[in-house]
Amino acid sequence: MKELLKRYLNFSLIISIISVILMISELGFDVPEWYKIIISYIYLITLGFGSIGIIIRYFGFQIPKIHILLSDLLILTIFGFSLYNSFYDIIDHYQKAFILFAITILFLRELSNINFQYKKSFSNPAQLFIISFLILVLFGSFLLYLPNATHQNIKFLDALFTSVSAVCVTGLSTVDIGSTYTLFGQSILLLLIQLGGLGIMTFASYFSFFFKGGTSYQNRLTLGNITNSQEIGKVFSTIKNIILVTFIFELIGTVSIYFSINPNDFSSEFERIYFSFFHSISSFNNAGFSTLPNGLYELTYRFNYSLHLIIAFLFILGGLGFPIVFNIFKYLKYLILRGVNYFLRKKKYHHMPWILNLNSRLILFSSFILIVFGTFFIFIFEYNHSLAEHDFLGKLSTAFFSATTPRTAGFNTIDMASQSFPTIMILILLMWIGASPASTGGGIKTSTFALATLNIISMAKGKDRIEVFGREISNNSIRRAFAAISLSLMVIGVSIISIAAMEPNLPFLHIVFESFSAYSTVGLSMGITTELSSISKFILMFVMFIGRVSMLSILIALFKQVKFSNYQTPKEEILIN
Repeated sequence: MKELLKRYLNFSLIISIISVILMISELGFDVPEWYKIIISYIYLITLGFGSIGIIIRYFGFQIPKIHILLSDLLILTIFGFSLYNSFYDIIDHYQKAFILFAITILFLRELSNINFQYKKSFSNPAQLFIISFLILVLFGSFLLYLPNATHQNIKFLDALFTSVSAVCVTGLSTVDIGSTYTLFGQSILLLLIQLGGLGIMTFASYFSFFFKGGTSYQNRLTLGNITNSQEIGKVFSTIKNIILVTFIFELIGTVSIYFSINPNDFSSEFERIYFSFFHSISSFNNAGFSTLPNGLYELTYRFNYSLHLIIAFLFILGGLGFPIVFNIFKYLKYLILRGVNYFLRKKKYHHMPWILNLNSRLILFSSFILIVFGTFFIFIFEYNHSLAEHDFLGKLSTAFFSATTPRTAGFNTIDMASQSFPTIMILILLMWIGASPASTGGGIKTSTFALATLNIISMAKGKDRIEVFGREISNNSIRRAFAAISLSLMVIGVSIISIAAMEPNLPFLHIVFESFSAYSTVGLSMGITTELSSISKFILMFVMFIGRVSMLSILIALFKQVKFSNYQTPKEEILIN
């Protein structure tokens, strides 16, 4: 009997996969009306089989957790209403949208019940991480190339470039996003940005755990490695918190952007909401994509400083890294509880040292220094140049935005090609440093740059170790930092030389800027992206991908890992200087 039930559930999975494929064909192609009618009935049949499968699970297996129960009730409810309305031929566009939503939930529900056991002997976590991004890039390029995804036909290379840029949360594009892609195409783009920013493995693992309620110990170890979780038992709670925090801040960002823009600039309320939603997701994930032809430099938004600050807040927060954000929340909670306890009980709250850990202190301090440094020098160098059209507060706000956006955000409120040479060099430096570890941003990371700087200071003082905030930095962290710096310069150098050889007519400084922007997944450009040849675009795609997954991860994926290293060889000094 159980074997028969399993076969039925497998059949339910197959028919849900077929429905998803039909859904993509209906949304992506111009299909005749009779085709849509037939597909609608197939949707209902799929929901019917899925509903029976849900009921079978409740009779054949133990009662699931409340969140699974609610998702199943949602599927059953939508199926019931859809079946009822189909008898009266009153299924409208809104009803169809609910049906497609139910099909998607059912597909995830059935897919998550596949028992996937990850084996380290087959691939290491780095290989799994890279493969997941490659699959997402290829699938995204296919969707962006669908006829209904664009207003006019585009080359597959442009769809592939956009997909790579979105998944790698870069923002470079060979076409204008707003005028080229339809609402369907832009929605695909947002999905790629979201999955790329947080990682496809994060979403896939969470949905699997959401519907199954558990997973193997080996899978937890792998996901702990990918998500940088310190405790194996808290891997899925960490993933849940990452997704929850992301959605909360993107919602806050959407509402804030909505009230910061002029309703008269939009033809409908939907356009205003969608504009806010799009830019909130793009900002928090440090993607840099905009539906505006000239980005935030568009005349309508060029002087909207409140909008600039909201977007800056979103990409700074997304670029700090989730471990740092969680640690800040924990520290604020401690301060609030201590303050409340002091006022209510009139005594000192129990002191807890090092709630704000070394990672958080180092990253927050280095981020603050970089923001102040960038804002000050951009304000000085561009005061009578690109900032001349702004008043004093506008100059300060724009300088602040220009100093934070190279940290892999990619939005621009000034014309990048009009910047003075000193400003461009500062922007290149800030792009190279990038955001913080375990964030949605790229670059060599603020912690890497901080460790390199601290190492120079320690050597100048004659120390044999790096100490900061009363703690000693481990040798493993120092080795990883210098490996990241060396590998980044190698990749960027090869990119610059290759593109310069392919594009002899383009200014060399513009090529350098574009290469740093691509590697650090920034998305800022001096206007040469659309002028590049096909080979140069492929080079940039590889650089963006390497910058997102990191060259160190690629090398770890390629080389066989050493299992035993419990030995030491004689040490000798090498002449350096």
